[in-house]
Amino acid sequence: MSEEKIVISGTGLYTPDQKISNEELVDAYNQYVDNFNQANSVEIESGSLEPLQRSSAEFIHKASGINSRYVMNQSGILNPDRMCPEIPERPDSEMSLQCEMAVAAAKQALTNANKKPQDIDAVIVGCSNMQRAYPAISIEVQQALGIEGFAFDMNVACSSATFGIQMAVDTIRNQNARAVLVISPEITTGHLNFTDRDSHFIFGDVATAVLVESASYCSVENCFEIIETKLFTQFSNNIRNNFGFLNRADETKSGNIDKLFRQNGRKVFKEVCPAVAKQISEQLNRNSVPVEQIKRLWLHQANINMNQLISRKVLGRDPEPEEAPIVLDEYANTSSAGSIIAFHLHRDDLVAGDTGVICSFGAGYSIGSVLVRCGQKAG
Repeated sequence: MSEEKIVISGTGLYTPDQKISNEELVDAYNQYVDNFNQANSVEIESGSLEPLQRSSAEFIHKASGINSRYVMNQSGILNPDRMCPEIPERPDSEMSLQCEMAVAAAKQALTNANKKPQDIDAVIVGCSNMQRAYPAISIEVQQALGIEGFAFDMNVACSSATFGIQMAVDTIRNQNARAVLVISPEITTGHLNFTDRDSHFIFGDVATAVLVESASYCSVENCFEIIETKLFTQFSNNIRNNFGFLNRADETKSGNIDKLFRQNGRKVFKEVCPAVAKQISEQLNRNSVPVEQIKRLWLHQANINMNQLISRKVLGRDPEPEEAPIVLDEYANTSSAGSIIAFHLHRDDLVAGDTGVICSFGAGYSIGSVLVRCGQKAG
């Protein structure tokens, strides 16, 4: 008896209505730098403190390929005296911000898949950081959408969405669900250090949703069959965030900058890129898919130089722009949502039989790759 096919039948994208350009971000950052250097001029002149260095929009674009980012709050980030989003806490009786974002993306995915909440059996919310420990954001989303069944949260940082797709596939194959929503509400600006010249420009906020279901349960023709999922992790401190509930147990360090995102970018580039290319290439070989048949690489949107190098290693040549679409120029790095944004926005031109790879990579280290094949187009 052959294994039943599982498909991605719909995706959704929630984009905040506030946006920050590189120029706006740099203006605020440089004002912060000038204020800091002036306030600490005595220590700087004595040599006991290094002055902060100004930045430029050109530096950001060259280093990352990023031009702008969407954010949940613009004013707090652009305030040189704050340098952090300003997002008031909501009472427990109100829907949380992450739930609100997740629901918006999920509703779009349901519409695209021609499904109603009662057709869904499970919800997985996977992202870099949850705004609270419990109750699970996913269960709140489940309740808000009116879905019966079960839900759980998971965190594999930038690979949370692809790992969530793997979990959805396993859940369906084990007959615990017919259809599963995998949602990534990423408020990444909440854990970004906007006073760090090397990373203050990296992240943006967004939410994505992917509907994974049994092919026999699918009611749309423009779906993508999941041929195989492959997961990989290897411990590394090169991308790290030490924020957690134990911070309060050591008051002397609770405000340190290691409680926000930090990375050793050069080591990450050197170690992650070849590992990602190797995983994708081995996945293609294992499934007897010649690299010449790969129409699309929907890669994690961390850095344009990483994406170009990975694509070149996989394809054996420089990719055409449509072969490895870039969305980070507009969205910046949106952690686990990045590869899903690329898939959501850049797949409609594919035809039945076309093959592609959705791939994420990041902290952990973690790599998740999903080999998919385009189904028959409607009409």
